[in-house]
Amino acid sequence: MSEPYMKSGIFLAPFHNHDENPTLSMERDLELLEHLDRLNYHEAWIGEHHSGGFELIACPEMFIAAAAQRTRHIRLGTGVVSLPYHNPFMLADRMVQLDHMTRGRAMFGVGPGALVHDALKIGIDPSDQRQMMEESFDIIVRLMNGEIVSKKTDWFNITDAQLQLRPYTQPTMELAVAAARSPSGSVLAGKYGVGMLSIGGTSPMAMERHTANWGIYEETARANGHTPNRKDWRVVGFFHIAETREQAIKNVKFGVEQFAQYFRDVATFPIIPGDVGDATEWLMETGTACIGTPDDAVAYVDRLMKGSGGFGVLCELAQNWADWEATKRHYELMARFVHPKFQQSRELLKGSYDYAAERHVEFGGQAAAAIQKAIDRHAATQNKKEAAE
Repeated sequence: MSEPYMKSGIFLAPFHNHDENPTLSMERDLELLEHLDRLNYHEAWIGEHHSGGFELIACPEMFIAAAAQRTRHIRLGTGVVSLPYHNPFMLADRMVQLDHMTRGRAMFGVGPGALVHDALKIGIDPSDQRQMMEESFDIIVRLMNGEIVSKKTDWFNITDAQLQLRPYTQPTMELAVAAARSPSGSVLAGKYGVGMLSIGGTSPMAMERHTANWGIYEETARANGHTPNRKDWRVVGFFHIAETREQAIKNVKFGVEQFAQYFRDVATFPIIPGDVGDATEWLMETGTACIGTPDDAVAYVDRLMKGSGGFGVLCELAQNWADWEATKRHYELMARFVHPKFQQSRELLKGSYDYAAERHVEFGGQAAAAIQKAIDRHAATQNKKEAAE
């Protein structure tokens, strides 16, 4: 069977309102990954944040190690590690250890760091973050390829460094670079021929930007001797579905306003403008999110696929707009009724059903004839026995 055209995943920042118990919030995130593992989600990406009071995982590697012990199939990626915050040799070494501990289920997603206040707390000028990311990523790629590396910059000094373990995944673990508004992520991903994570939503305007970045990725990849493949392109979108559109709208009233307020007050850029009266209504009307039924989600994803030319993985932003039970139900509905449409997993079933239905009368007649033949044969045998007696 061919590879599914579109895999399923989530992007877990995570987002938790600061009025909740943070210990229980982290536990619920782990339970979510167990739930998604059972639902056949292909992957989950976990973020790194250190301030702001809403995105509370500081070390995605540590979280992934715990999640890997509680799951069986789902792949687990750093989504993302902020490269300027870490020595590249130490980070590469930790990730290779994680690759071994997860038996190849770990993925390494990187970015420059999204929250200015994170960078400022450790003395990093935000204007330097993208250059620092590029310097670090070059070292990491070379180390994972088995090279001995020496390089000195104004923020790290790598001297005769070589990893003492080869990656568990050969030739190396899967790498991806985040790309949002600027082209720096798509250029870096294309230069090294690794995956691209398009974050920042799936509104029509955002998808135009993502598609433009994918074009830059393709151009850069080819210029550096790599063959671009859309299966390596991941797009992060906003979804919440229920059995009815009315129920979905009711569900997201639980947390959508707190989510909107966080992006207005704290995060780098507002997803929902400050002058919006009803956040849910605005998300739906602008196409920024799909809030509705499984059929609505199918239509929404179909628009994304056609408008972009296609991508390899749809990652849903894990936003906690709804309460826990409604959130779990959302993912179940996505797995049962939305993903199969884009993974060609039920077409053969439908074809087999249609074939049998079209010939139902014919096959029914043959079955009846076969049964009658068996009855007649049995009667003939009984008659012979009675005659012999």
